[in-house]
Amino acid sequence: MTADLVAKRVTNLLAPQVLVIAMPPVVGLLAQGWAGAAWGLVASAICGGVPAAVIAVGVRAGRLDSHHIVDRARRTGPLLAAVAAVLLALALLVVMGAPTLLVATVTAMLVALAVTVPVTLRWKISFHAAVSAGTVVVFAHVLPAWPAAIAGAAVVALVCWARVRLTHHTWPQVVVGALVGTAATWATLAAFGLS
Repeated sequence: MTADLVAKRVTNLLAPQVLVIAMPPVVGLLAQGWAGAAWGLVASAICGGVPAAVIAVGVRAGRLDSHHIVDRARRTGPLLAAVAAVLLALALLVVMGAPTLLVATVTAMLVALAVTVPVTLRWKISFHAAVSAGTVVVFAHVLPAWPAAIAGAAVVALVCWARVRLTHHTWPQVVVGALVGTAATWATLAAFGLS
């Protein structure tokens, strides 16, 4: 298997929309069993499903280059849809009395978007790196912290390598993305008293 093929598979398997859809139910399950997983499914359906649908429609219509949205100039619409979806999910979770961890996780998504969306309008920050790093922080909260952080750091490094290998980002873009995802998620969990 060539390095480029590995990079493509890593990029697809650990894409932001994949992580945003997969992570909440798993975190909910680990934290609170099946009831937590059900709450996580609500979060993932809205936070991940709505933006994924917007992107899929854009790709089919030829407005977007791929579900990775390599062309930075085309990111604004899908990112605004993601912000709206996360706000909707957050409102529903709060009103319906969802567990604090899932409310904090969705809030962390919103905080990360609040930082990355304005940045990407001027500079191509890596959403792959930001979302993968934020995911690691959340998993380090529900799993044994140090093993999760060490294994997660290796996964984030692999994601960053893949994005640079495919020439979709530079090293500074993936490093800043990873730092933003880590800091935004850690600060949000801490604000909820979960860190």
